[in-house]
Amino acid sequence: MTRNAAPVTPPVVLTIAGSDSGGGAGIQADLKTIEAGGAFGTSAVTSVTAQNTTGVESTHVLPTEEIEAQCMAVRSDFDVAAIKTGMLATSDVVELVTDAVRDSDAPAVVDPVMVATSGDRLLEPAAEAAYEDLVAESTLVTPNADEAEVLTGIEATDSARAQQAAEALVEMGADAALVKGGHVPGDDIVDVLATGDSIETVRHTRVDTEATHGSGCTLSSAIATRLAHGDDLSVAVRTGIDLLARAVRYNLDVGEGPGTVHHMVAVRDQAERDPTAERVAEVVEQLVRRDVSPLVPEVGLNVVGATPYAEVPTECAAVEGRVTRTLDGVAANRGVRFGASTNVARFLLAAREYDSDLRFAVNCRFDDDIERALDALDGPVAEYDPSNRPEEAAGQTVEWAATEAFAERDESPVAVAGRAGVGWEPTVVLLAPDTATLADRTVTLLDAVTDEE
Repeated sequence: MTRNAAPVTPPVVLTIAGSDSGGGAGIQADLKTIEAGGAFGTSAVTSVTAQNTTGVESTHVLPTEEIEAQCMAVRSDFDVAAIKTGMLATSDVVELVTDAVRDSDAPAVVDPVMVATSGDRLLEPAAEAAYEDLVAESTLVTPNADEAEVLTGIEATDSARAQQAAEALVEMGADAALVKGGHVPGDDIVDVLATGDSIETVRHTRVDTEATHGSGCTLSSAIATRLAHGDDLSVAVRTGIDLLARAVRYNLDVGEGPGTVHHMVAVRDQAERDPTAERVAEVVEQLVRRDVSPLVPEVGLNVVGATPYAEVPTECAAVEGRVTRTLDGVAANRGVRFGASTNVARFLLAAREYDSDLRFAVNCRFDDDIERALDALDGPVAEYDPSNRPEEAAGQTVEWAATEAFAERDESPVAVAGRAGVGWEPTVVLLAPDTATLADRTVTLLDAVTDEE
């Protein structure tokens, strides 16, 4: 018996850009990002590059009639909900794409690709002037600081100058301009979004990596995809920037060069939510069976699991209401859900800043018996004293404690003990890359405490 079809109708995004044989940027990055964002990616290839993570070896620009034929083939068959442009290479191609954007009602995100991350030039000088007309037709133009300088003559050396450049691009005719701050020195990356009515800034902590290949393509494609879904421009920009920040942090270590951004990071992280919650539930069940009541602190014990790319506590699974002592052992008050832990989740996330392999944690009471029992664990134990917390770390005690425990260590601690402080219950947090190791360390500590007693 045949099955009935169940068709899906995603919005369609057209990317007009060059091909990257290395797969990290260009059309390849665009299509990965578009599909990851729940849209259907179509393409018109403007040029073919022999490229990898170390650089661009050669470039071949396709005849304009072939590029035009691709655009017409897509637009004659698909209801294009957004257009994204990337590497255009020559003035003839820029002019062709300008006409295509002008003839479409779909929002257009223009990424003025001029120089590759590796430093290789991807746009002939004569084409720079032609970009003015394309910028004027764009819904959003997304230059980095270097590209903004080429387009406006303004050197975007800080956020104030970036704002001037963004406003100049809007004066050129763009509905909006996003001047990216990745090329501007500083601990934080500040992106500036200008429209005819407002200025917004989006700030992210800079990630210490050179694996940013494909970052511009991924951001502009992510924004175009959200616009295709009908998002407001500001929301689409912020969603795209958040995605890129995570894609850079959890980059892909491929090739001999620095690597590439992780275009599918959000999809991969979402796919790990249920398995992560299930693993946490399995550990909770083991600990309840073993009756870990000697380890349960006054506030209750919790088991926390972070998804592989977790950034905030709501991306950590934990026991709602924690595990508490009962008359005949311990019990989980409610089920496992994401966002059920605050302090333990924050500590785990802070620890992952130093060791990204850590995925799971459990908090236990900390007293003299536990302190002696910690010697039974199979690794180093770190300690911090909340009374030593500097005034500037007020409100960030958890993150400060992780820094105290992990900074300047050759080997990550398997447990971190904190003594009592004002408003701070003494506690020890066990950490592990997987639930089997976490359960083993918890049971080892339980057995050692039981032997002490």
